[in-house]
Amino acid sequence: MVGAKKTDLRREAGQRTRDSLQTAALELLSQRGQEGVTLREITDRAGANVAAVSYHFGSLKALCDSAIELALERYLDAQLLELNALGSDATLQDVAVAFARPMMRALAAGGQDLAMMRTVARVGIDPPEGWDRLAGKFDRSRREALRVLTANLPGVGEEELIFRTRCAAGLLNWLALAPIGTELAALSAERIERQLVPVVTGAFRGDAPADR
Repeated sequence: MVGAKKTDLRREAGQRTRDSLQTAALELLSQRGQEGVTLREITDRAGANVAAVSYHFGSLKALCDSAIELALERYLDAQLLELNALGSDATLQDVAVAFARPMMRALAAGGQDLAMMRTVARVGIDPPEGWDRLAGKFDRSRREALRVLTANLPGVGEEELIFRTRCAAGLLNWLALAPIGTELAALSAERIERQLVPVVTGAFRGDAPADR
């Protein structure tokens, strides 16, 4: 029994170290991207040693990939939760709010939440190896958005709606990294939503009522 308890404590300590390394990597990745991060910086920030990275991840690249995948998965889970909650009577503005809410929350919260979103934005431009593993969640998020968009824009084809959805996602990624994102982050959550939702709604609505 005592041996089992010690094993559990070691496992918990190991998980804390792993989590700390991922968090530190995520924070640094959000600031500089993968090419600007060093192993020493991550371990110093995490309060861990270099051997811990080798033990838990195998290499610096594997640690960075793991942190990126974690950020992407959290983002997609949050977005899917919002989109799944939309009813059949949801409006374009409703889907814009649901689609953008994870980003809006991160801008309002700052700190690690915003660091995660900035990492998501960076890898949206240069996808990591783990992107394929999350393809199913990307597809479900897109399908949930299309469900509401199709009901509101019956004359617009699926290909066009997918394009608009990708544009809306690109806009949110850009906001996370651009100076205007820093300006938005200084505002209240209500003000961020008031300014951002009409822009995302416009991206979904587009300027074409039907297929071209």
